[in-house]
Amino acid sequence: MITNDALERVRGWFTGRVPDEWQHQPVDVVVDREEITVRLTLPDVEASEGAGEAEVDEARAGRAKAFREDTRGRRMSIAREAEHRFDRKVSWQVTVGDRTELFTHVAAPVMTRLRQPQRQVLDTLVDAGVARSRSEALAWCVRLVGQHEDDWLGELRQAMSQVADVRAKGPAA
Repeated sequence: MITNDALERVRGWFTGRVPDEWQHQPVDVVVDREEITVRLTLPDVEASEGAGEAEVDEARAGRAKAFREDTRGRRMSIAREAEHRFDRKVSWQVTVGDRTELFTHVAAPVMTRLRQPQRQVLDTLVDAGVARSRSEALAWCVRLVGQHEDDWLGELRQAMSQVADVRAKGPAA
């Protein structure tokens, strides 16, 4: 667990180290045991009048990609310094309007023991094709904790049951 003091030190270091022209808003930093994610907000694009959602979204994607490519060398240099200083990998994230892009980041393995009811939740997601493996299913679950977990899984199981019923009535039955 990182202390508030340690977080303030990391945030302060990046605030001082990240070039001013990258700081449309103050640098936001997220830290865990393995990784520091530096979250930057870029100015939104100015789309032409009457531009549709797809055009604006693609303009934002282009701005994020340009930032990634144009700043790669400086970001890598800053990341190397920070990795030596704080003993954690550094990832970068940019937000342009309502589009967020996370650049190369850590996918840390997490060991856990699950009882049968929890394994059944993961297996339901795999069997339904939502995830390719129990590991991917667990990551998916973690991202959605607090959002629709009981309701959604109940609906998915009901839908799978209905599909199984329809298959059972089919010509191959």
